[in-house]
Formats: sequence, structure tokens, C-alpha cells
Amino acid sequence: MATEPVRVGAIDCGTNSIRLLIAEARVDGSLIDLVRELEIVRLGQGVDATGELHPDALARTFAAAERYGEQLRAYGVRPERTRVVATSATRDARNVEDFDAGMAARLGVRPEIISGTEEARLSFTGALSGVRVASDGPILVMDIGGGSTELVLGDRTGRIDRAVSLNIGSVRLTERFGLVGPLTTEARQSAAAYVDGLLDQLEWPSGLLGQIGSWIGVAGTVTTMSALKQGLISYDRSKVHGSVLSLAEIAGLSNRLATLTTEEIHDLGVPAGRADVITAGSLIADRVANRVGRPMIVSESDILDGIVLGLLAR
Repeated sequence: MATEPVRVGAIDCGTNSIRLLIAEARVDGSLIDLVRELEIVRLGQGVDATGELHPDALARTFAAAERYGEQLRAYGVRPERTRVVATSATRDARNVEDFDAGMAARLGVRPEIISGTEEARLSFTGALSGVRVASDGPILVMDIGGGSTELVLGDRTGRIDRAVSLNIGSVRLTERFGLVGPLTTEARQSAAAYVDGLLDQLEWPSGLLGQIGSWIGVAGTVTTMSALKQGLISYDRSKVHGSVLSLAEIAGLSNRLATLTTEEIHDLGVPAGRADVITAGSLIADRVANRVGRPMIVSESDILDGIVLGLLAR
């Protein structure tokens, strides 16, 4: 009797977006994407200031979860082969029980509020699954989210040596420092100093970030930066994945975005819901780039892929 392909589902609920990946493992061992979607719901709206998930943010997230649940059922993905993870915004919210109950009711699966360390591990695994690195040296994976930024150091075998989750993300930084452009010199310098301060506090050997062999960036900030560099008015995943941003290009994009309004950024092809926070995200990327000192490989393979691979390994 022929073995049926295995289908699994992964949902990543972040501070700015909620994403779905339905994948199928074929009998020959290959893995294909059946559905890969993203909706910007801004779950972390105001969490940094209030410590609670806003009712409007919950409503937007639940509406997206309802649609994702319908797709999981349509593709025959069973609950035991589905994993839903939630990250920075829910880790910081007092009313997370409302989120938990609402998501479970719509998906038939309870969300897991994962630690920053687990988020970093999944991002590293996912990034390495889709990007080949030429160097044998240490690999740094950077995941800039809406509420936090993960930095993970490991090697091409998948071993992780160090991982940290910093409470700096595109939404959190935008709200905390009012980074809606054009930026004032004071706001930009204050935000940069804050990011630098957190990087200075890393309990890693001095200069370690400058000793890596390869640097991979994942998630919406860096993929959007790549699309902007390439002048893509219509987003093309195939052109973004595996692209490279030089140090000069990262700095140039950060400088340029700081001079633009949200409307002007949106006119460049950045979708609503990201256009108002990409300036802060690019600032984080630039401050990390300043320490790494080498080009960044942009990967579309990320935490979702890490979740799927974990489900298939069970």
C-alpha cells in the first residue's frame, strides 16, 4: 500500500504579523509548500506602553486565525500535526488568556507562547534549511520581529552555540521613540543609542559578532529592505530569497527611510502595516551590521520552516 504524503501546518503569531505555512512531505523525502500566507494584524499594538493586548488587535488576529483555520481544515491538516506559536507581544501581555482562548476556539489548537530562546532556535533551523552558506565559519542568524530581535550563532551542521532575544523590534521601537518619518535627528540618535546599549550588554565575548563567517537575515524587515533595494513594486519572493545586502546598502536604506513619510514609503511598494515600522526595523539592522562588518544574506526560510521541520521530525 502506498504511503500517503504527510501534511503539517505552522502558524507564527508575531507582534506585527500572523503567518501560515502548510507543507507536505512527499514519499521521496521532498518537502513542498502548499500554502504560505501573511497578514499584518499588529497584535502588539500598544503592548509596550500598556502591558496588554488591545481589543482591536485581538479582533484582527482572531479574524486572520479564522481564515487560517479554514485553510488547515480544507487541506486536511490534523490538529496533532499543527503547531501555533506566539512570540514577543504575548510574552509581555497580562491578558494573554484572552488570546489563548480565542485562538484555540478558531484553530482547534492551543497556541504555545514560546520563549525568546525557542524562537531563536526555530529561526536558526528554518534559515539554514533554505540557504546554503559557503563559509565554514560561525553563522549568525538575525530575526527582526515586531517586538523582539533574535540573534543566533551556530554552524552549518545546525548546532547552536549562542542565542539571545532582545526586546527591540520594529513595532516596539517605533512606538517607544516615535519613529514615524521624516525622523528628527534626536529621535533617530536616541533610538540608535538604545539599540547599541542592548547590543553592548550581550554576554558574548567582545568582538564576537565581527568574527562570523556568514550572516543571514530573516523576517519582514530584511525581506522588505531587499525588495526596496531591488526596486520591486510588486513583491517577488523568488527574487528576495538568497539576495545579498551589502553594508553600504543597509546603511543607505536606513538613511533613506529615515527621510520619508509613511505615505512615501508605502508608495515605494511597502504594504500598509509595514510601511510605518520599516524605518525602525532598518535602524536595528544597521546597528547590527555595524558590528558584524559583512554583507547579509536574505532568507525567506525562517521560523515557519523551523516549526514545520520540527513537526515532521516527531
